[in-house]
Amino acid sequence: MPQTHVRTQGEFDAVVIGAGAAGLMCAGMAGQRGLKVLLVDHSAKVAEKIRISGGGRCNFTNRLVGPENFVSENPAFCHSALARYTPADFLALLGRHGVQWHEKHRGQLFSDAGSGRVIEALLAECAAGCVARWQPCRVLGVSPAASGFTIGTDRGEVGTRAIVVASGGLSVPALGASDFGYRLARQFGHGIIEPRPALVPLTFDPTTWKSFAALAGVALEVGIETGVGRSRARFQEDLLFTHRGLSGPAVLQISSHWRPGAPIRIDLSPGLDLGKALLAAKASSKRQIGSELAMHLPQRLAATWLVGQAMDPTLPLSQARDRDLLALADSLHRWNLVPNGSEGWRKAEVTAGGVDTRELSSQTFESSLQPGLHFIGEVVDVTGWLGGYNFQWAWASGAACARGLRVS
Repeated sequence: MPQTHVRTQGEFDAVVIGAGAAGLMCAGMAGQRGLKVLLVDHSAKVAEKIRISGGGRCNFTNRLVGPENFVSENPAFCHSALARYTPADFLALLGRHGVQWHEKHRGQLFSDAGSGRVIEALLAECAAGCVARWQPCRVLGVSPAASGFTIGTDRGEVGTRAIVVASGGLSVPALGASDFGYRLARQFGHGIIEPRPALVPLTFDPTTWKSFAALAGVALEVGIETGVGRSRARFQEDLLFTHRGLSGPAVLQISSHWRPGAPIRIDLSPGLDLGKALLAAKASSKRQIGSELAMHLPQRLAATWLVGQAMDPTLPLSQARDRDLLALADSLHRWNLVPNGSEGWRKAEVTAGGVDTRELSSQTFESSLQPGLHFIGEVVDVTGWLGGYNFQWAWASGAACARGLRVS
C-alpha cells in the first residue's frame, strides 16, 4: 500500500516524480544505493501503463534492443544508457523475484503471469531501498533552494537535493497523462522537441478512404516506409485496415517517423515479384484475374484493388494484357498515400519528442542548465520501436540516473 506519512522539508536526497516504469526503476535503485528517496505520483494507482501493456501480458523488453531501434533528434544520446543497462540486466532483476517469462517473435519478451508480476517486482525493489511513496500526491510547484529544491505538494512541502522527472508524456490521457514534465523543463529553461503521438494508427480523408473503409478488419504483412535519404525508415510488419485508416504493427512503427503532409509508401506483397507471378500464371492458369490475385492477397483486398484499377475481376487471366498485369503489380508494390493525421493521443502508445536531450547528460540524465534536475523515460526525446523497446528505455534511463545521483 502507498505510504502516507508526512515527511519534513529537507529530509530527502532525491524526489522522483512519476511512479511509472522509469520512476520505479530509478527510485528502487537509488534507494538501494543508500539515498533517502521519495516517489510521488498524482495517480492513485501505480504503473498503469505497465499494467495495460501487451493486453495485460507486459512486453517488458526486447532481446534485440539497440540504439538503432530509437527515434530522437539527438540519436547518439541513448547509446550510453542502453549499453550500461541491458535486457539481460532486467531479466536478472525479474529472476530475483521469481518472475517467469517467454519470448515471442522479433525478440519480444513477455511475463508468463502478466503485468502484475512485473509491477510487484519493481515495488519490491523500491521496498528494498526503503523508498517512501506518496500516492495520490500532486506536485504544486518546484523552486530552487540553497541545498537543492523545495517542492510543494498537496501533502505538504518537502526539500530535496535532487529531482528526477519521470512523469511520462501525453499518450493515453485516460490514465492521467499530463504535460507536467514539459512545463517543469521549460521553467528551468529547457527546450522541448514538439511532442507528437507515436505508435499510433494513421487516418485518411474520409472521401478518399471510402472505398477502403469496407476493408476494416483485413490484415496482411506489408513493407512500409516514409521519409527520404537519412530520414528514411522502413519496416516489414502486419498492416490492419480500419474504418478510418490503417493500423497494425507496420503502421504503428512507421507513425513514429511520419510527419504531417508526408507520404507513406506501402508494398502490399513484399518478398514476391507480383508482376512475374502474374505473367507466369497467365501462361497456365484458367482462373479469372480476381481469383488469381486472391492467391496472393486477402480476397476482399484483391477485389477492391481491381475495382480501383478499373479492371474486371471476372476477366480470364489468359485474356489480360501483359502491360496491364505489370501495371497492376506495380500499383500493389508501390501504394503511395498521404495520411491526413493520426488517431491522436487517445490511441497513441507513446509520445515522440519531449525534453531536448542535448541539454542533458547521457551518463546521469542531469540537466546542464540546472544542477540536481534530471529527466528520464518517456518525458525525454527518445522513442522506441513497438515491441518492448520503450520499456527497455525506461529501465535503462532510470538505472543510469539512479547510479548518477549523488549520495549525501
